[in-house]
Amino acid sequence: MGKYQEVFDKSIQDPNGFWAEAAEAISWYRKWDQVLDASNPPFYRWFPGGELNTCYNALDRHVAAGRGDQVAVIHDSPVTDSVTTYTYSQFLDLTAKAAGALQALGVVKGDTVVIYMPMVPEALMAMLACARLGAIHSVVFGGFAPKELAIRIDDAKPKVIVSASCGIEVKKVIAYKPLLDKAIDLATHKPQSCLILARPQAAAELIPGRDHDWHQSLAQAAPAACVPVQATDPLYILYTSGTTGLPKGIVRDNGGHAVAMAWSMKNIYDVAPGDVYWAASDVGWVVGHSYIVYAPLILGCTTVVYEGKPVGTPDPGAFWRVISQHGVKVLFTAPTAFRAIKREDPRGEYFKRYDLGGFKYLFLAGERTDPDTYYWAQDLLQRPVIDHWWQTETGWAIAGNCLGLEMLPIKAGSATKPVPGYDVRILDANGQEAPRGNPGVVAVKLPLPPGTLPTLWQADERFLNSYMRPYPGYYFTGDEGFMDTDGYVNIMGRVDDVINVAGHRLSTGAMEEIVAQHPDVAECAVIGAADDLKGQLPVGFVVLKAGVNRDPADIKKELVQMVREQIGAVAAFKEAVVVPRLPKTRSGKILRGTMRKIADAQGFSVPSTIDDPTSLDEIRQALQTIGYAQAKG
Repeated sequence: MGKYQEVFDKSIQDPNGFWAEAAEAISWYRKWDQVLDASNPPFYRWFPGGELNTCYNALDRHVAAGRGDQVAVIHDSPVTDSVTTYTYSQFLDLTAKAAGALQALGVVKGDTVVIYMPMVPEALMAMLACARLGAIHSVVFGGFAPKELAIRIDDAKPKVIVSASCGIEVKKVIAYKPLLDKAIDLATHKPQSCLILARPQAAAELIPGRDHDWHQSLAQAAPAACVPVQATDPLYILYTSGTTGLPKGIVRDNGGHAVAMAWSMKNIYDVAPGDVYWAASDVGWVVGHSYIVYAPLILGCTTVVYEGKPVGTPDPGAFWRVISQHGVKVLFTAPTAFRAIKREDPRGEYFKRYDLGGFKYLFLAGERTDPDTYYWAQDLLQRPVIDHWWQTETGWAIAGNCLGLEMLPIKAGSATKPVPGYDVRILDANGQEAPRGNPGVVAVKLPLPPGTLPTLWQADERFLNSYMRPYPGYYFTGDEGFMDTDGYVNIMGRVDDVINVAGHRLSTGAMEEIVAQHPDVAECAVIGAADDLKGQLPVGFVVLKAGVNRDPADIKKELVQMVREQIGAVAAFKEAVVVPRLPKTRSGKILRGTMRKIADAQGFSVPSTIDDPTSLDEIRQALQTIGYAQAKG
């Protein structure tokens, strides 16, 4: 029996003993009363009675241990042509001041703070400052439009919002403050204060009495001490797309999260304190929370905060430059990034310009790594390319190749085996385990391991309906896939209407709500169609109101603009096509799944409940007109 199997078996057979041992890697003010409270399933709680502070674990304890001079954070920003480094001591001092500034604005333990920031070190300081005070942060991706930000403000009800004057997309400066002001105008809940980071690329007009300058506030603030919190207290809320169009507020606790982060860094990514680790993501997404901010710092690594793109800032060699310049040992990014690099530099000419002697592993997640991308990256790097699978809800990998335990044989297209702590099963339509090799719904037998969602923010019933009731006794992932005879997990796609655009989970339901607002649209459907670069892209189908005789190209432009304004460019909504009708069942349900299969050239049988089969031919013809040649299948 190999090391992986030995550790995995222990995690499933003796989860209390397994995670109690893992929890020794964390500094506690008070040890837990029990490892797992299973008294109220499926609301499991890890380490109840334990007290800790996540910011202390990420910063203070490393300084106390004499490692204050080690670099904690490297901010590499090709869009501003700058690189800034912070030691653990420096980052602790600034974070304590940021916590003091929030404290001066009235933030106390249990309050919520929304953070709407670009990829700057201050975003990390704001997150850790909240953790320091026992406040709950909710980071909203800086690319979201005011309406989406307003929805999150209304749900989280922050006392304070932390933002910046601008973000920078390649060469384009995007003013954040007008977006924030509009979102607050739209929101029913109004924050007491806003803390605004002024960047030299754009000025921000501060509203007297409500808005406060970041630099001035920190200069005047007294450093705040760490506030002990319960292991079961929430650390943050992170909103992810829901099938209703309303985002779901994923809750992460303090204790289980810290334990899982530390364990995963060593055992999945094979890194040690002092190693340079780079997750090329954004703090607005779960990868940024887990692997830009918390996990690397809790373990005592150096984390890279990259404000740039894989291509265009300035060229397809950007990633290789960062790895070489900073001595990165492990890179974690989305397959989309490598597809973009491959498209711009298919023969790897830029790669040859840099010395990557210290680089050991590439990890990919956020969407399935297609075999073409895997083999291209493998051939180029001549290093292990590891696909692993996880979700915003879980906070860390469900399936992967745990390199800190042993490297298992790699199978292109598979996320390898379940990570210790996750009892993954494939269920058929009746909730029974499917035979190996047969597709079904991917589920995880309860309880979930530490670090995963204990519930949704102030929405226990929605938590139950979304994740626990579809298959009682299991966590419903919403993904379909199969497990092969070797126990390798293969993820095939979503079973609901949440699509995955370049690693970002977005709701087609939310897009449909926007498209339906157009005065010329009678009804609509948005599906996720497979895309070689981004994994999936949304495609809209609209039926026009009777008597509308406008140019469909003009309507398409207006729909694209509407989605961009209300969700943001991140939605990548660029295709909308007019059709005479939508395929439906006799009861009126739109056959989105069948439409998606047509777009992806997958085989399907015409549903027996369909109202008129010729409507499917109309969808195929419409897809061909916008370049989906594979829809001819």
